[in-house]
Amino acid sequence: MIDSQSWAIVTPELILLVMACAIALYDLFVTTPLRDATYRLTLLTLAVVAALHAYAASTGITATGFGGMIVSDPMGGWLKSFAAVAMLVTLVYSRPYAGARDMLRGGEMFTLSMFALLGMFVMISGQNFLVIYMGLELLTLSSYALVALRRDDVAATEAAMKYFVLGALASGFLLYGLSLVYGATGSLDVAQVAQAIAAGTDYQQVLVLGLVFVVAGLAFKLGVVPFHMWVPDVYHGAPTAVTLMIGGAPKLAAFAIVMRLLVDGLIPLAIDWQQMLAVLAVGSLLVGNLAAVAQTNLKRMLAFSTVAQMGFMLLALVAGVVRTDAGGPDGSNMAAAYSAGMFYVTTYVLTTLATFGVILLLSRQGHESEEIADLAGLNQRSPLYAGVMAACMFSLAGVPPLVGFYAKLSVLQALLNAGDALYVGLAVFAVLMSLVGAFYYLRVVKVMYFDAPTQTAEISAPLDVRAVLSANGALVLLLGLLPGGLMAICVQAIQAMLV
Repeated sequence: MIDSQSWAIVTPELILLVMACAIALYDLFVTTPLRDATYRLTLLTLAVVAALHAYAASTGITATGFGGMIVSDPMGGWLKSFAAVAMLVTLVYSRPYAGARDMLRGGEMFTLSMFALLGMFVMISGQNFLVIYMGLELLTLSSYALVALRRDDVAATEAAMKYFVLGALASGFLLYGLSLVYGATGSLDVAQVAQAIAAGTDYQQVLVLGLVFVVAGLAFKLGVVPFHMWVPDVYHGAPTAVTLMIGGAPKLAAFAIVMRLLVDGLIPLAIDWQQMLAVLAVGSLLVGNLAAVAQTNLKRMLAFSTVAQMGFMLLALVAGVVRTDAGGPDGSNMAAAYSAGMFYVTTYVLTTLATFGVILLLSRQGHESEEIADLAGLNQRSPLYAGVMAACMFSLAGVPPLVGFYAKLSVLQALLNAGDALYVGLAVFAVLMSLVGAFYYLRVVKVMYFDAPTQTAEISAPLDVRAVLSANGALVLLLGLLPGGLMAICVQAIQAMLV
């Protein structure tokens, strides 16, 4: 029998599931082009779900349900709350863009986004290999459909096919790796896998091979080198509204499953998977930043920027456990390092939302503002939106006092606190690559403020878009000036997970 605690843990997920189904049925009777009623119901649902998860996380209580397959802890609660808010903001930014391109004709965009969010919730809460994989598939299948939402658009259809093929390959890698870990440990439960590995297993070679495939599958989902091939093509080909759905909230879920699988389940093998992550991080910082320099398309530039940013985030996971002089692992830096990673991915999503919010705002009927040249003279047309975009670019580049600077600083501190020469070298390399990245971010600012405008069309947006975008841009600055509150949440969440 499933006890009442199990159902209490998944109450927000049940609300989201029921409302997604109800809204899909209700939308059949909505006739307005912008699906006003569907839009409001969706935002209300996401706001309620975000509030419930934030309240549960603020209590600091960790509970398990459904036979230990689901966990409710502060880390999961905050990440799910942030993901719900990110999806809500994404839909606010996306509705005018989608409405102008006939993407709201059937209301599928709202329903699919809710099912994608449900998949993220399942991924974040999973304490069992099968549960995590089910959540991952729900997210990816919904994402494939969203990318192909404009069925008459050749670029979107091509992007969906590439995403589907490479996404299926990534899922196969991850599933094969998890099956090998199961074969070596005899359990699908994350906590029991950690115990079995710590106690020793006769199938060490099988376990390490499984670890390789698990890391490869997670690297696909994060979009890091050399598993980044889908990122620029999908970002470029997908409708910009869908690009934001893929590049925003799912990064929080990807961070969560990395924590669940590698830190919760495979922490006895930390010295092994950290070496893999270090190689992935170095490759991502190098390839992502150098490739972004050569881009003229803004969405492709941001795609390679994402590769580099995820590489920087991986450095926090690399710094969590170091080898002592005696040869054993020392995890004294774990909480600081992993909380820096959580802070980094959260603030990256916040900045990405505002960046794509401006791009969506500048797009109009029959025109996609996705070339860097399309931002020429933006400051003369709208100082507010140029200021928001500039703040986002400076933040992604790591310029103080914006939040991106503090996020990068916290990761570098975790590397330096590890005390090993290798980690100091990684920190130096990360700083050098950040200097390379500053070039293409500052190029966007230069185009906005110093180039002559090529367009004279008035920039107009609904009140909700203007209000949310202004608040989003203000947060990028405010959290840079006062990062202590968010960092305290991340530290408390990670410490509760590591207990």
